[in-house]
Amino acid sequence: MQLFSLLLHTAVFTGLVAGLDGRHPHAKFHHEANEIGGYSQPYGGMNGLQRGYRSVAYYVNWAIYARNHPPQDIPVSRLTHVNYAFMGINNITSEVILTDEFADVQKMWPGDMATDFTNSNNATHQPMTNGASMDMEMFGNLKQLYLHKKHNRHLKTMMSIGGWSLRKAFAPALATDSGRKNFAKTAVQLIKDLGFDGVEIDYEYPSSAQEAADLVSVCQLIREELDSYSRSLNGNPHFLLALAVPAGPINYVHFDVPGFKPYVDFIQLMAYDYQGSVFSNYSGHDANVYKSRDNPRSTDFETEDPLRYYLNAGMPAEGITLGMPLYGRSFANTSGPGMTYTNATDGTWEPAVWDYKAMPQNGSQVYTDNTIVASWCYNKETRYMVSYDTPEIAVQKTHYLVGKGLGGAMWWETSGDFKVDDQRSLIRTVTTELGHFGGMETSMNVLDYPQSKYRNLREGMPGQ
Repeated sequence: MQLFSLLLHTAVFTGLVAGLDGRHPHAKFHHEANEIGGYSQPYGGMNGLQRGYRSVAYYVNWAIYARNHPPQDIPVSRLTHVNYAFMGINNITSEVILTDEFADVQKMWPGDMATDFTNSNNATHQPMTNGASMDMEMFGNLKQLYLHKKHNRHLKTMMSIGGWSLRKAFAPALATDSGRKNFAKTAVQLIKDLGFDGVEIDYEYPSSAQEAADLVSVCQLIREELDSYSRSLNGNPHFLLALAVPAGPINYVHFDVPGFKPYVDFIQLMAYDYQGSVFSNYSGHDANVYKSRDNPRSTDFETEDPLRYYLNAGMPAEGITLGMPLYGRSFANTSGPGMTYTNATDGTWEPAVWDYKAMPQNGSQVYTDNTIVASWCYNKETRYMVSYDTPEIAVQKTHYLVGKGLGGAMWWETSGDFKVDDQRSLIRTVTTELGHFGGMETSMNVLDYPQSKYRNLREGMPGQ
């Protein structure tokens, strides 16, 4: 399991991209709801009744291995949503599946006590309708996420499906009516079993009008399944549906905003991976807001352009979450942004990619370009550059999203940041700044999962 998870990390993190072009750069309590277009929509979503900002971060299931970043370390006090990455897709049945069962539901964390049928001689082993035992218990990362929800009632958890490494699974899985139905049904079954508040789809990327239509169709089916499940529960809680969307023109044109808008609660703009070693002609910026007029070779892409596209296509501003990186991209043997370079071979976990918490590098000077909203560090002796967001840039991006009326911020991914009690933390910086503009949204999460196959989840993790 560990080897698989680490391999998945390498592929997914390298590929959790902004979607720039054909290149591969690198992944009983309820809140109020009303009815829009026949489907339930939450307040604070796309109905114009914004109640605070979203603060969304990805937590990756391979973080428990080499990164030594357990789910207990997720900065939940600063988050409204956690995207748990990633769920996979069965390439034969189109079913949504776990990618690392050990990490997801089996690993025993301190405080866990195994009483399930595999460890207890007293278990009754009564079967459930889904073929599971009534005595199964959920452990692993997902138990810890549920406990976070239990102690932080405004924290919602989303299961993220896909990512770059699974990009080729989407098109065939969604190409048929039966495939889309299996995808939607099994995705929502995982919500019932695992205690999530919603689904986030990271499809990288539809490449035709038909694939765009298939994505819309599966969004409709998932929304129908989610609403059906909601009606079976006390209080009819609203379950969430979100999409990760690209920043590159060649890809964002295949996202049918008017088509999927009635079914999704929000989208997450992957506003990063604009330039990097291997895939760029010149050194440049990873996540700049605007293009540079003075140094255009340093800004192949920008955030302003895709944001304009989604808004013009009809996406309400409050339904857009602005993605930000918790990592930097590096260039070797360069004179600075917009210059020639050689591919960097070092990094925190992979070549040319550094955790933000490793920045700035020793011997480097930090530079800021306020006109494009970007920062980087550069060592003149070694001629080594890393493009990343500093706290100063994070504040500017916060003002940008507030000024645009956007719904909040998103980060890839939590292991790259400083602890939130450290003033250098970007999650801390942005959420603190958002506090000056009304603070975080406070919709309640769901704790009741009476149809789960896991006994301890059905019972609400009593005593924990």
